[in-house]
Formats: sequence, C-alpha cells, structure tokens
Amino acid sequence: MPNYTYFKNKKVTIIGLARSGVACANLLHQSGAIVSVTEIKDDPQSRQASAKLVSSEIKVELGKHSRSLIEQADLVVISPGVPLDSLCVNWVKEYNKLLISEIEVASILCPAQIIAITGSNGKTTVTTLIGKVLEAAQKKVFVCGNIGNPFCDEVKKLRESDFVVLEVSSFQLETIKDFKPKIAVILNLTPNHLDRYNNLQEYLDAKKRIFMNQDQNDFLVLNGDDPLLSAAASGAKSEVVFFTKEEGLNPNQSAVMAVGRILGVELKQIQKVFQEFKGIEHRLEEVAEINGVKFINDSKATTADSAIWAINNISSPIILIAGGRHKGIDYRVILDAAKGKVKQAFLIGEAKDIIAADLNGGDFSIEKADTLKQAVTKAHAQASPGDCVLLSPMCSSYDMFTDYEERGRAFREIVLDLAGEAKARG
Repeated sequence: MPNYTYFKNKKVTIIGLARSGVACANLLHQSGAIVSVTEIKDDPQSRQASAKLVSSEIKVELGKHSRSLIEQADLVVISPGVPLDSLCVNWVKEYNKLLISEIEVASILCPAQIIAITGSNGKTTVTTLIGKVLEAAQKKVFVCGNIGNPFCDEVKKLRESDFVVLEVSSFQLETIKDFKPKIAVILNLTPNHLDRYNNLQEYLDAKKRIFMNQDQNDFLVLNGDDPLLSAAASGAKSEVVFFTKEEGLNPNQSAVMAVGRILGVELKQIQKVFQEFKGIEHRLEEVAEINGVKFINDSKATTADSAIWAINNISSPIILIAGGRHKGIDYRVILDAAKGKVKQAFLIGEAKDIIAADLNGGDFSIEKADTLKQAVTKAHAQASPGDCVLLSPMCSSYDMFTDYEERGRAFREIVLDLAGEAKARG
C-alpha cells in the first residue's frame, strides 16, 4: 500500500537534474518534502531543466556538488546516470545516508500494481507491448520509466485499479530498497555495461534485484532459454513463470504472452496487439528514402546484440553508423552477422577507436567521423541505390547526446535535411 506521508517534512537531496530528477523533485515537493537538487553541469540544458521545477522552494545547485547538501539530507535520491563511485555518492556513504532511486520514490507513493521489465535487450518493445495488451483488455495503464514519462510524473494520476508498466535498467535497480513489483520480468542477459560492472555476474546481480522484495503473491517471469536466468530462479520467493520461444513468436512476444496469461488476458486480444504493432520510435524506424537509399534510425540499439538483430532483419546492403560512449562490450560479436551484409562502417564518439580495432577483421571498410552529421553526410554520399544507411550505435549516447532519443532525433533531422536538399535539386 502507498505511504503518502513517508516524505513529509523530510530533507531530500536529489543528485542529477535530468528528466527523472525533475519529475522526482516535483513529486517530492508536492508530497511535503524539503527538496534540494544538485547537478554537476551548468549548461543550457540544465538551466532549462531547472525551469521545469514547480516551486522556487526547491533549492537548485548547478555546476557543482556541495558536501553540505548531502550532510543535511535525511535521504538522497540518485539519478541512474550518476556512477556509484562518484564523489557525492562517497559523501552519502560517509554520512551514512539512505540512497535510493527515482523508481523507489515513485513506488512508495504508488497505489497501482507495478509490472517491471528489465533485461539487456528488448525492454522497450516488451514494455510497450504489455501496455498495449492491457489497454486491449480495457485496463487503465501507464507506461513509463526509461520510455514515456518518468514514473514520478505519473504517480499522482494513479488509482488502485490501474497498472504501471515500467521499463527499468540495472542502474536504477542498484539503489532500490523496498521496490516490489507485482510482476517482474527479466528478458535476457548478454554482456553489457561492463564499464560499470567488473564482470557478467555483477551485472546479473544488479538485474536480480528486481525480484528481491517479491513474495509468494507475486510473479517472476524469466527467459527459460537463458541458463543464467533459469538458475536465478532458485533465489526467488515469488511464483516463477518461464517463457521460451514459441512457434510463430519472437522471444519478446513470448515474454509478453507469459505476462498476458498471468493477467488473464484473452489470447485473441494479445495476438491482435502483435498483428497491429508497428514498432517503436528509434528502433528500426525508417526515416526516409533518398534516391533509392533507405535511412534507418536504430538509436535504441545500445548493445552489440541489438545491432546484430537489426543487421539480421535488414535484407539490403548496409552502411553502418555506430559509436558513442563505450560500455565495455566486445564489438567483434557482430562480425558474423555483418559478413556479406555490411559494406562500410562510419564510427563516431568516444568509442570509435575501440570499435575500429574490434571490427578490423571484417570484410568491410571502416571510416571515422567527428560528428553524427559528418557520418550521415559521408554515408549518404557513398551509398548506392538499394543500400540502407543504418544508425545502430552499440553504445550509450552520453558522450554526444543526453539520451538515445535525442541521438535518434538528431539523426532524423540530418536525414530529412538531406532529403529536402535532394528534392530541391530535383
């Protein structure tokens, strides 16, 4: 049950002023907390974000982190992009303060049933599909987390009969305390974020926190085709439901089917959702076709496995644009899928040298670019009719953009500008 008075008169410091930080600060203020926000950046985006705070009573610090804001706090909320070894988090430990995530704040105040989805790949698609399945079953549903609005933005609208379908990352799960979804889903596990975790086991341990507070009245949905996740079931107190790839369905759809069965949704309603689903923004999204060359926005692909999936699902020759902030993964795993399909790769961002070294054994040429615009422009110039220019970065966006969505929008704008120029030339 929600605890509406939990934050009343508590001094809360929020580290990070991204979308979730703003939403969390506003919700906490409305719940009676005394709120401070500290953001290491002082740039136009940070100042824009601070302008979205609902009250001047929310104290905002830009361009630094002050020890005093941590020392005076009753509890601290951390944004998912802030590393746990950062100086301000060390202060949290030094002063023995409670450190929680934005999804923990929202869940304390949430009266609705929570369905939480995590995994290395497919989270956004599965979260979206479960939301559509619940809508088809005439349920009031709020899809949020890493897609849509932050969880904290939606809490005040929720009722006990509603559902929250929540995409959660391992970063968010690191700092949960009592977060307890009615249904927890772990889709898969492949090497990812190894710049943050020492090994795959640490990454798995972070994912497993999604079900650590569940009890026998809750459900844990796991990929039965993944040995690591199958083994993880032994530590669950909740009822475990395994999904495996079913005939005619991809693994994402099989996971959605498992959740639909738990919720008692009719099979024909789920199948209708699958038939009508047109995909999600920034995931194999066709932006334009210019002189016979298709441009595909796959900015959501922040892992090598996601890029492999994209390459396998495109039939035409590919000019690949990849790169961003390195997450410790091995890019060589795409070489088998790329063989005979990728004809050229343009690499951008902090990881471009690492990716170039890993892909050096491929049967395609590699060129580095300073910006996304430069990469797209060069790809356009070198593409032939029938080719596909694919943005599938395999990296996070934080070196050049605020998130994958901004990166995807930037790609779209560059491509549409090129399309406009081509049309003007006739």
